[in-house]
Amino acid sequence: METHINPNKLFFASCIAIIATAMTFAIRAGLEKEYCHVFSLNHEQIGYVLGTAFWGFTLSIIFGGFLCDLLGMKRLLAIAFAGHVLGIILTILSDGFWSLFYSTLLIGIANGMIEAVCNPLVSTLYKNDKTTKLNRLHVWFPGGIVIGGLIVFFFKSWGIAKEYQLATILIPTFMYGILFFKEHFPATERVDSGISFKQMFQACLNPLFIVMLFCMLLTASTEFGTNQWISNFLGSLGVKDILLLVYINLLMAIGRTFAGGFVHTLSPIGMLIFSAVFSAIGLLMFGYVEGYWAFLPATIFAFGICFFWPTMLGFVSENLPKTGALGISLMGGAGMLSVSFVLPFMGKLYDSKTLAHMPAGHALEALHTINESHADNARLKTAQLIAGIETLQLVALLPVILTVVFTGIYLAKRKLRNNKS
Repeated sequence: METHINPNKLFFASCIAIIATAMTFAIRAGLEKEYCHVFSLNHEQIGYVLGTAFWGFTLSIIFGGFLCDLLGMKRLLAIAFAGHVLGIILTILSDGFWSLFYSTLLIGIANGMIEAVCNPLVSTLYKNDKTTKLNRLHVWFPGGIVIGGLIVFFFKSWGIAKEYQLATILIPTFMYGILFFKEHFPATERVDSGISFKQMFQACLNPLFIVMLFCMLLTASTEFGTNQWISNFLGSLGVKDILLLVYINLLMAIGRTFAGGFVHTLSPIGMLIFSAVFSAIGLLMFGYVEGYWAFLPATIFAFGICFFWPTMLGFVSENLPKTGALGISLMGGAGMLSVSFVLPFMGKLYDSKTLAHMPAGHALEALHTINESHADNARLKTAQLIAGIETLQLVALLPVILTVVFTGIYLAKRKLRNNKS
């Protein structure tokens, strides 16, 4: 008896799963300051907690790439569902650094499983339009961050506790669990094409794949590192910090919605050059604006990073199709692993720069005790703003490097085309 595969329902369920994943990022980012005060954590410790979600994601997505063909997509999604439910409940019950650390790790593992399945699933369902469809799938990552960010903003405005903010993530979690449970899944593109495991491994040793793997370290750090910290770093600019995060991700969602037109006009490598240039300009411009002018560099930065993740995956899937689910998983894993290192680094750098801009004699631990009524509050906010801008401008070095590398790939591909013709 032939099983019926419904691409539209599977794609819709994948979008809901990405929303659940993204909401964990947004709500966690919106609660950073609260965790600092409630659990007496410094920004480096918060960076380690945030980073845990990313290296948990890394382990999960890499092992998921291996297991996708062996266990099947449906079983991996069941693991993701269980991880999300348990991780969210344990985060709600957290009472300190270690409980927050382990619950965040569990959510990271669940997020990685979602990516490990949904990316090759969409590539398999839409073999002739991978980059466009992967961009449309990943519309819902910034879309989910917008949803999560607005939940944080309104719930905080209404005085609703953080536990209820976290509990809202369970809504899309149960939705994708129910939707996926009802559907039949296709074999992955690698299996369907008759490509062996050995051929898949060999394809992952291709020099172009290794270069793209290196680039993924930098694109992911630029996108996710900045997105996780920006509301904290720029909270003293004169705009609601979480709204800046919402705005950036709303623009990212719009950009990814219309990615198809960009793909046909610029080509995937052209899109990546565009992304790197605009990301660098946006990050550098934050140092020259204040108040609501912050939305100008935020706009440039948003349109820069919006194509990075899905276009990197689409480029590899289209140019190196034999890498299969493993290739996509290694790309995602490398990206998230880099973010797990860059987050605590950014947090530590931010703390040290904040301290450097405060008068001599202040200890880092003492800064967390300064509240709105404290005599040094205005001075601290100024120091934090300068520190945040300086940290973001340092991150701008990453897209500058990417611009050089992507331009080199573009020129090499053009030379190869000319030689063939």
